[in-house]
Amino acid sequence: MKASRGLVIGAGAIALALIPALVWTQDGKPKPPPAQTPTSYMKVDITEPFHVTMERMKAARPAIERRQQELLAQRYDMANRPAAGVTMFRGKPVQEGVRVRLPKGVTWQSLAAMSPEDIRARGVYPSGFLPLSHPNHPEGGMLFPQFHIDEILRQERRDLNRFDLSFDLPDHVLPEFPAPMFLTTHPEMGDVTKGRLLTIDNYYEIFNGLLNPKQIEGLRLLLTPFPQQQFNQTEDRRSARPSMGVSCFDCHSNGHTNGSNHLVGDIRPQELRHRIETPTLRGVSVQRLFGSQRALKTVEDFTEFEQRAAYFDGDPVIATKKGVNILERGSQVHFMAEFQALMDFPPAPKLNVYGKLDPRKATAQELRGEAVFNGKGQCVACHAAPYYTDNLMHDLKTERFYKVQMVNGMKAVGDGKIKTFPLRGIKESPPYLHDGRLITLEDTVEFFNLVLETKLSDGEKADLVAFLRVL
Repeated sequence: MKASRGLVIGAGAIALALIPALVWTQDGKPKPPPAQTPTSYMKVDITEPFHVTMERMKAARPAIERRQQELLAQRYDMANRPAAGVTMFRGKPVQEGVRVRLPKGVTWQSLAAMSPEDIRARGVYPSGFLPLSHPNHPEGGMLFPQFHIDEILRQERRDLNRFDLSFDLPDHVLPEFPAPMFLTTHPEMGDVTKGRLLTIDNYYEIFNGLLNPKQIEGLRLLLTPFPQQQFNQTEDRRSARPSMGVSCFDCHSNGHTNGSNHLVGDIRPQELRHRIETPTLRGVSVQRLFGSQRALKTVEDFTEFEQRAAYFDGDPVIATKKGVNILERGSQVHFMAEFQALMDFPPAPKLNVYGKLDPRKATAQELRGEAVFNGKGQCVACHAAPYYTDNLMHDLKTERFYKVQMVNGMKAVGDGKIKTFPLRGIKESPPYLHDGRLITLEDTVEFFNLVLETKLSDGEKADLVAFLRVL
């Protein structure tokens, strides 16, 4: 009886094994699933173990970084070639010369003589004038220069190194570090930080007695690390260990910029997102638009936007998972904005009270440059004294000059509207344009000479650079 039962059970198992895994219907063999359609949302439920992700991305890192360095070398001359006698406030040399490489067979003067249509048809638009991609555009995320990473690690023992990627531009083309900080409330002090990088460790010691309690609290919040897309406690991060996050002043170090870059959070799909080079916060009090291309209307809007949206690539779903810092608008945001409004431009001893050159202090070349700025160069159309901004946005329509193309995972289709940044203290804020594609002021002059079709002579360009250096 037992043997017979065993036979029955065994036969049942065999019968089950013969049942096909897929039973086709009268429609025949099932079709394969369609290719994934584009989505605005990031993946929330990460299924790959963290150590597998980290090892995979570490292995891919050398090839990704090599590809970006090859792009930069093809576009630019990145040599350390400082201008004689021209420095930033604390003495860092200012780089000089046009660094964008020209296509074979053209000069800057011959290029400027062509129409945009001819440049586009012949494919001779300098590649250094094209939008600049993130070092790993499909991935994106905040990237900090190593000098900032090292100082934060020393002071706070907080690690901003990414295991998948490192910063792509050399130190000598970036702003000086630590940057000086100037306050509208204490012009007599000059650099109130005295050469120190502000952190959560030292801000109270430096500012107690100089600021009111609201302003000190605003500064504390600007220096406090909060979770961010690449730096957080979840398995979906790009730091080896769980991270407290980043602070506002990790990019806007000392209220200025250290050249950190990111991708804007308000464009999809990923290949159309723009690289954003951190703009300075100096002179916030005289500005009426905030964000390179976002046109936010108050510094409070900007502060809240950065914490809720830019930190997490504009995705509130992923932000909830990673621990978004929801600031209280009536107090915390207000305190942070009040401190930001205190940050001033660096001194410009050659400018008078109208923000124009004092003829008794300026050189002949600087005065000629001012005349070009206000005349043939058409710079004044957007950058009016005393702060050299019109507080508007303008579309340069750069797509007139080139065909749509892919650049290391980024689709170059044009720039769209860009905020008119103040030019006060401009020599302290390289590289230039919203994505940092222009290494020097000379590059910037060549770019606008071509895009605005102003046809400046070599002498006029040199004079214009001399003027910009003293703003």
